Amino acid sequence: MDKQDKGAGMDRRGFLTRTAAAAGAGVILAGGLNKTGAQTAGVGQAVEKLDVINVGIIGVGSQGQLLLASCLKAGQAIPGLRFKAVCDIWKFNRERSVHMLNAYNRSKRYGQVKQFTDYKEMLAQKDQLDLDAVIIATPDWLHAEHAIAAMHAGLHVYCEKEMSNSLEMARRMVLASRKTKKLLQIGRQRRSNPRYINAIDKLVLKHKLLGRVMQGYAQWNRAISQDMGWPAKHAMSKKDLARHGYDTMTRLRNWRWYKRYGGGPVVDLGSHQIDILNWVFGANPKSVIASGGIDYYKHHEWYDNIMCIFEYENPKTREMARAIYQVQTTTRRGGFYEAFTGERGGLVISEYPRAGNWLEKDPYSSDADTWDKWAKLGYIKKVDQSKAKGNAKNAKPTTGITSGPSEMMAKWALPTKLSTLPHQPHLKNFFDTIRGNATLNCPGEFAYQTAVAVLAINEAVKSQKKINFKKKDFEITT
Repeated sequence: MDKQDKGAGMDRRGFLTRTAAAAGAGVILAGGLNKTGAQTAGVGQAVEKLDVINVGIIGVGSQGQLLLASCLKAGQAIPGLRFKAVCDIWKFNRERSVHMLNAYNRSKRYGQVKQFTDYKEMLAQKDQLDLDAVIIATPDWLHAEHAIAAMHAGLHVYCEKEMSNSLEMARRMVLASRKTKKLLQIGRQRRSNPRYINAIDKLVLKHKLLGRVMQGYAQWNRAISQDMGWPAKHAMSKKDLARHGYDTMTRLRNWRWYKRYGGGPVVDLGSHQIDILNWVFGANPKSVIASGGIDYYKHHEWYDNIMCIFEYENPKTREMARAIYQVQTTTRRGGFYEAFTGERGGLVISEYPRAGNWLEKDPYSSDADTWDKWAKLGYIKKVDQSKAKGNAKNAKPTTGITSGPSEMMAKWALPTKLSTLPHQPHLKNFFDTIRGNATLNCPGEFAYQTAVAVLAINEAVKSQKKINFKKKDFEITT
């Protein structure tokens, strides 16, 4: 049944809700987090088994465009989505997205997308638009404002990371989700990536292939680059820029580098990777020290190169572990990946296969004892060494699991691959949860805990002091 259909004088939403109630099905009674920590639909909310979910999007810059592509890419589209509204302060972004979405809608025989400059106008028309959910991909400083307003308007929210520049505003986002009983998924897409779920949940945490994890390392290195520009004929007027809180197009286009709007590269990129550190260690960090500076881009306000060390304490055994994290913007060497070493082996993993994945030999058992049984279960697979050596001149960085020193050629590989755009599984998890078929993989409560650790890095650089965390720092109470 399409959303435009009516049933016996009753609108689509009323029909589905009453039908679900009469059948005793489709109702979730789980507020906040379930027993696994994942968020479900709110208390008393009918989970509508919708053929189509109506979606709006606020912010369609580069990240918003990527999220749209992840939802609607030809041949890989998430089924049952209809975008009905687009909001962006910059006409160039807005019209580009509307053109693409209208073409998609025509192929589905949907109506035209409505466009807005002011998100408040879009939310005021959410009933006429029959919206169910909104995707927010605006600059960080606006995430909380937009997400809170959308949840209070009755919409489920998928919000890009970082939650906010301010922990207080991030806290308010979580409280708004609890109060309105609307879903709040934060865009840390690795949490839904089957590659990460298989490697971390199954191999590292459940089956303990690394043994006790002793060290972590993660990096996101980028080459020197120029500031983002814009077509001169499409520049916003100074009056319009000022009305939305910007003084120049440079700051609008490169907002991540300026303190009012974002947290710099370490917040933008570390939001993903420090979340992975927390996931593997099964804890929030105990402390962080950091060093960094405005070493190259002197016209920016945020540090362009940062290195830091996190300390982790196992909540059960009180055993300590440490992790190094760095963001470099003057070299792309090594790209981006996360690495973990333990008493029995090591794992390197990346969102893209090029960074490599490996496990090293268990010193307490034979190679066959340790790895073959997992290969039989399909968790890992052997790499044909003869073929690998035969293609040495075309060799790429290690992309598997190694037995023995990490310098050796890959002997094992992780079979799990992602055949879609990296953001798609996380978006799908959000929409599946709306339908009552899943639980959120990165609800606001989870994301807040990582935000505490991430935002502390810039403070550690500024103060040149070690920051010690307390358990209560990661908790949100009303």
